Amino acid sequence: MHKVNYGSKNIFFEVKRSNRKTLAIEVHPDSSVHIIAPEQSTAADIEKKVVKRANWILKQQLYFEQFLPRTPEREYVSGETHFYLGKSYLLKVSVGELDEVKLKAGELRVVCKEFYTSEKVKKQLAHWYYKHAEKKFKKLAEEAYSQFKEYNFKEPRLEIRRMPKRWGSCNTIDRITINPELIKAPSKCIEYVLIHEMCHFVIKNHNRAFYKTLTSIMPNWKKWKDTLEHKLV
Repeated sequence: MHKVNYGSKNIFFEVKRSNRKTLAIEVHPDSSVHIIAPEQSTAADIEKKVVKRANWILKQQLYFEQFLPRTPEREYVSGETHFYLGKSYLLKVSVGELDEVKLKAGELRVVCKEFYTSEKVKKQLAHWYYKHAEKKFKKLAEEAYSQFKEYNFKEPRLEIRRMPKRWGSCNTIDRITINPELIKAPSKCIEYVLIHEMCHFVIKNHNRAFYKTLTSIMPNWKKWKDTLEHKLV
């Protein structure tokens, strides 16, 4: 992991060597910065290029930030409680050979290569949440859609995006948007949100027919709605 200063900001980045002729900069959805550099590039050359593109890098990180799960009032240090699929886990932060996050023995273990800061732990954990959300939401969406066989609409594509006041939304045409924070809730809560949004492909408004359809698909939906709105930390 390398670092350059840009004003009051620190930009951390990883470098991978390649036989390519030009240097490439990638900002990934977890806000991590990856440099693919020619074999002959010096450390000074790479840092100079990163500084030159720093404004663009920070804008990309800011853009991706809206997609990352955020846990309010967290310092991202060992001993904190973090949630995943409705269960609480103690955060344990340590230094190791690789950057990785694992669930093990009731702990959410974040291992950082060489060093760690609260910012680095937060982004590493957010990346882990996001990747698990992608996989889990996709599986649950497929299962939810299978319950709408009698209705004539194509399976909507799934988009993960942070929304300040909603768990989910849809355009009633071809897309459902889900808040990544939902990965912290029980699977049944996630299922409820997906089924709720899919019901809008059958009936657009929240009228009696809508709730009748929702109840026919998920009879105990009120229980999971209540859990989501009042018990999720």
